[in-house]
Amino acid sequence: MLYAITGEDATNSLEKRLAARPAHLARLQALQQDGRLVLAGPFPSIDSPDPGPSGFSGSLIVAEFESLETARAWADADPYAAAGVYERVVVKPFKKVLP
Repeated sequence: MLYAITGEDATNSLEKRLAARPAHLARLQALQQDGRLVLAGPFPSIDSPDPGPSGFSGSLIVAEFESLETARAWADADPYAAAGVYERVVVKPFKKVLP
């Protein structure tokens, strides 16, 4: 089943985000190689694809996992969570309708 993982960034977390980004991306690339990643990306803090020093307000990942518990465990082990980038993480089942 698909699950949506939404991470909300802590205030002033851009430096932590940039430091943890390579490890975060490596985990996403592993999901992609397994054919389980639907989409992933950050929410810019301003209306721009490159927010610069304004940074990001969070991230969205939609991927396939065996269960809600497995998805939560994967999210809990995210380098962004460990680095203190995320203030809050929500994991929910997701039903893709379109496209």
